[in-house]
Amino acid sequence: MLKRVLSGLPGSVDPNVLVGFDTSDDAGVYLLNDEIALVQTVDFFTPVVDDPYTYGQIAAANSLSDVYAMGGRPLTALSIVGFPEGVLEEKILEDVLRGGVQTMADAGVSVIGGHSVKDPELKFGYAVTGTVQPSKIFHNHGVIPGDILILTKPIGTGIITTGIKFGKCPQEVAAGAIDWMKTLNGPAAELLLEEGVHAVTDITGYGLLGHAFEMALSSGACLEIDSEAVPLMDGVEALAAQGALPGGIRSNEEFIGKAISWSTIPGLLQKILLDPQTSGGLLIGISSDSATILLDRMREAGLYAAAIGRVRKRRSHYLSIV
Repeated sequence: MLKRVLSGLPGSVDPNVLVGFDTSDDAGVYLLNDEIALVQTVDFFTPVVDDPYTYGQIAAANSLSDVYAMGGRPLTALSIVGFPEGVLEEKILEDVLRGGVQTMADAGVSVIGGHSVKDPELKFGYAVTGTVQPSKIFHNHGVIPGDILILTKPIGTGIITTGIKFGKCPQEVAAGAIDWMKTLNGPAAELLLEEGVHAVTDITGYGLLGHAFEMALSSGACLEIDSEAVPLMDGVEALAAQGALPGGIRSNEEFIGKAISWSTIPGLLQKILLDPQTSGGLLIGISSDSATILLDRMREAGLYAAAIGRVRKRRSHYLSIV
C-alpha cells in the first residue's frame, strides 16, 4: 500500500538527493560533499518473539540492515517506541530498549535519543543514520544477464515466528531462527565493498521473491532462482505444512502478480519462498567470476552465503523459479 501512495507523490528536486523513495531502494542517500553522503532509514514493528530483550535485539539488527544494504556504515540511531502504558509492565519496555542498545553497541552505533507514544500495541525500532562513499553506494538495480545471485541468510522467519505466536514451534527451531534474526549484515556488506557487486538489497517484508522482483523489475532482467538451492531454516517446512503461514505470504503473491513463472514448484514451497522475513539476509547480484571469489572470501570469514540462481535476459517474466 505504501508504495502505491508514495508513487503518487512528487519526488525531490534537490540534486544532493542521490537516492530517494522513487527507486524503492533500501534507504535514502543525501550527498554532503564529493567524499561522503548520509544514509538514512527507519524501521519498526510489533514483537516477533516472546522475550522482550531478544525482540529489542532483532529490531535493532533489522533497522541497521537497510544501511548495510546501501553499502553504508551506520553511526547513530534514534529509538521509536509505541507502548501500551498501564497494560504492560515498564520492565518489559526497559528490557526491549536494553536489547536494542546492546545490538547497536555491538555494531558500533550510538543511540542518541528517540521518541515514544502511548499505543494499544507494543512497537519498536529505530531511525538510523550512517555514511557512505558516493562512488560505492549499493543499489537494488543494475544486475545484467550472466550475474550470479547470492543470499547471505536462509529464509523462513515469517513462518517460524507465526509458529511461535500460535504455540506450534519447537524450541530448537525458534532458537535457530532467533539467532539468524539477531545476526548483523554488516560483516557481509563490508566484503561486498571490495568486490564491485552490481546490485544489493536486504530481504525483509516482501520476502525473497518480492525483493528479487523489485531487483529484476528495476534492472529490466529476469532473475532465475533455483528453488532447491535456496537455503531454508530448520523446521520451516514442517511448520508451513501445519498451516503456520503469515498473511504477508498472500500480500507478497499479489505484489508480484503475473510477473513470475513457477515451473513445477510445489505449492507449499511457493509459500515458503514468498514468506515475509524479519532481519533477513542480503540478496546480491554479482558477475560470475567475482561470485566465486566472494563466496570463498565469505566462507573464509566464517560468514554464510549461498548461490541461489542467476540473471537471465527477460523475455516474458521477471522471475523464473526452477
